[in-house]
Amino acid sequence: MAKKLGINGLGRIGKLLLWHNISRGYFEELVLNVGRPVGTGLRDLVGYITKDSTYGRLETYLYGYNAKPLRIEIDEAKNLIEIEGTRIKVLQESRDPAKIGWDREGVSLVVDSTGKFTDPYEPEDSPKGSLRGHLKAGAKKVILSAPFKLKEQIPEDAVTTVMGINEGDFDPDRHKLVSNASCTTSCLAHMVKPLVDHFGAERLLTISMATIHATTNTQEVLDRLPDSGGKDLRKNRSILNNLILTSTGAKKTLEQVIPEVKSVGFIAQSVRVPVNTGSLIILVVNILIPPDSPPVDKLYINNIYKEAQMRDPRGYLIFTEDQNVSSDIIGYPRAAAIIEGHETETLTADLGIDLANVCYLEGGIPRLDRGRLGVRVTQAVVYGWYDNELGCYVNLLGDRAVSIAEAMGI
Repeated sequence: MAKKLGINGLGRIGKLLLWHNISRGYFEELVLNVGRPVGTGLRDLVGYITKDSTYGRLETYLYGYNAKPLRIEIDEAKNLIEIEGTRIKVLQESRDPAKIGWDREGVSLVVDSTGKFTDPYEPEDSPKGSLRGHLKAGAKKVILSAPFKLKEQIPEDAVTTVMGINEGDFDPDRHKLVSNASCTTSCLAHMVKPLVDHFGAERLLTISMATIHATTNTQEVLDRLPDSGGKDLRKNRSILNNLILTSTGAKKTLEQVIPEVKSVGFIAQSVRVPVNTGSLIILVVNILIPPDSPPVDKLYINNIYKEAQMRDPRGYLIFTEDQNVSSDIIGYPRAAAIIEGHETETLTADLGIDLANVCYLEGGIPRLDRGRLGVRVTQAVVYGWYDNELGCYVNLLGDRAVSIAEAMGI
């Protein structure tokens, strides 16, 4: 049988995942559920698929600027499209995952990129639709192109992974639902893991991050009246001419893929800015420095990332001394995080703590009430770029889909 991948949803991630898989060629057929009619027919759908305001034309993505026109065949009667030899079956009947009919199409692996079904506990027959509905419709494994929305511990048959960090946590015999985390978590994980591996989580006193994030479809083009009960009024303001403070779930998701950081004080913040893609994480880490340790300066931190890059054969982590701007990152192949070493900064200070202000000492040591305790701390600031759509997230999502397909014998 042909190798098939189901894709539910044709927003930013679904469309670019289609591009990725047409280029990659691992799956011989893509079964695309859009859940409704599009325009006046499949030709309008093809127009949407093959042109993009951020990344240009599909043929340019596939073959460069000297590309010939795409080979496209359309069969309206059978809802079939073929682009450069990749067969695409289009489903338009239902947006409810349970009613899509993956079994009828011979699809056992599905990527849900709608962003609508993120609760792994929602039952498969939920009237509002659910991620588990794909299983009822015949899928054996479902990849979510977003973090799980969790109110409690993650279910036993679900797991969150970031390629290059904890992809091996996926157990094909146990896990049915796999979250591919988020673009921000993918970048953040590749920035934090080298520091955890080198220093150990016990020496990381605090971590804070701010992502300067490109706009997404959750922002408004023009100001809009808030919905009834809406609490975050900034979501209704125009992204065309504003910097918009917003929240990020990167901290909680990072703890699922790097459990060691649960013991570290962590703050995560986000600002949406009016660019179409190309985002930046500013990571600030306070590191405890033992008396006999060498100085932890800019060169020391940069060398940690250089060595981590050398251990990463797939190129998920990139270290560069270039002076980049956000448009330089657009489409950057496969990179989850691009460390801009030119901007790394460190500051080391000896902190004197009056023992009279120490709340407790662990390990049964009697509390002291006189003198001062000297502690050496280095604060490091690291900048990491990521193309939050195609270059970072979709490429890692494509790798995740192929790796799970291989584990399933597809």
